[in-house]
Amino acid sequence: MRGLLRGIATVALGLGLTACASTGGHPKDPFEPLNRATFQFNEQADRFVIRPVAQVYDYVPLPVKTVVGNFFGNLGDVWIGVNNLLQGKVSEALSDGGRVLVNSTVGLFGVFDIATELGLEKHDEDLGQTLGVWGVGEGPFLVLPILGSSNFRDTLGLVGDLYADPVIQHKEVATRNSATGLRLVHKRSVLLGADTTAEQAALDKYSYMRSFYMQYRLNQVYDGSPPRVKDPDDEDARADEPAGPALAATGTTLPNLATKESQE
Repeated sequence: MRGLLRGIATVALGLGLTACASTGGHPKDPFEPLNRATFQFNEQADRFVIRPVAQVYDYVPLPVKTVVGNFFGNLGDVWIGVNNLLQGKVSEALSDGGRVLVNSTVGLFGVFDIATELGLEKHDEDLGQTLGVWGVGEGPFLVLPILGSSNFRDTLGLVGDLYADPVIQHKEVATRNSATGLRLVHKRSVLLGADTTAEQAALDKYSYMRSFYMQYRLNQVYDGSPPRVKDPDDEDARADEPAGPALAATGTTLPNLATKESQE
């Protein structure tokens, strides 16, 4: 695991240092050929391994899946609270701490999400968002093996997220691997159907996912109120259209994407 973390950091650093010397069709995707190759690898891994397992898991009774989601969600609330505190959002951090306290005691170690019933909202924060709040630029777009869409900043943040993850850092190997696999399959099962939407919505799924990720992360960093920015993917899609008011705009308004992670 330490080797994996070092590998991610080394690759991200190397790509970041060479970004200025690379060229590509999208200004934030200078490594597009490599990213597309990795994207295709991930698509095949998902098609033949991850998705089939998630489809089988989807037959598990809903109460069991709810317990699984609640348990891992409770573990995640600890690091979420830390990141809210690092971002200066004290009230949100206190709410996260309250969630952990309530769900770990009354909720029987997170098996039941009592905190949500009490009005303590679940947040979605990570170190990549924290770095963004601190002013660290997102850097070039990256596609990581298995892990999917990212960028230079979020990849560095991911290293910190993994070091702080109680599941990944669990010392007993069999338990750690089983829990990591179960969490991955559970998260993938929640997204069953979303990939079908992406397939139907775009001629180029890679460009669609790239644009979605960039907008989604920008929205998360700015807590739902991102600045107006140009989206090169949208500009390319409108290149053959007649000039009009839409093309005269200097930026596009990003959709108000939900930041809360869906739970069973």
